[in-house]
Amino acid sequence: MNTTQYSESWNGVTKFIHWTFVLIILTMAIVGLTMEDIESPGTKIAVIAFHKSLGITALALAAFRLVWRLISKDPPKIPSIPTWQHLIAKITHALIYVFLFIMPISGWVMNSAKGYPLQWFKLFNIPAITAKNPHLADVAHEIHESAFWVLTALIVMHVGAAFYHHIFQRDATLKRMLP
Repeated sequence: MNTTQYSESWNGVTKFIHWTFVLIILTMAIVGLTMEDIESPGTKIAVIAFHKSLGITALALAAFRLVWRLISKDPPKIPSIPTWQHLIAKITHALIYVFLFIMPISGWVMNSAKGYPLQWFKLFNIPAITAKNPHLADVAHEIHESAFWVLTALIVMHVGAAFYHHIFQRDATLKRMLP
């Protein structure tokens, strides 16, 4: 298929949210996977606080993205893409959204259940979502960690599909989301 056909792009707000999420998720993944290995207590606390602030940002952005998704118009479907691929894409996107909420909410629950304070980039406090509860903190930690790996798998599928469409199908799937 000619990549110039059916290449109406996603709107600018959607693209901005998408690529902002890419940066936030990559940063949070790197920080989340390495923060426990930091030896300096002061640095570790600062890095963990940064991770938490990004998590709250991701939660707010996910909520905004969901609202934006409901009120904004999608570009037309690319007709050469089979219906079953559109269905898989819809399911994958829905699951990504679900996990974009599960990750920060489980982190917030874990933080609250451990009795730790939560600030957003040292600008203001975020209230606890639950009372201190060590058992709940452990459960929330397990959910947070498991959700990370599920979200990672979904993102790998998402990126793989975009490149598949770009390289092998030669359609405009990827180009429509590029800045």
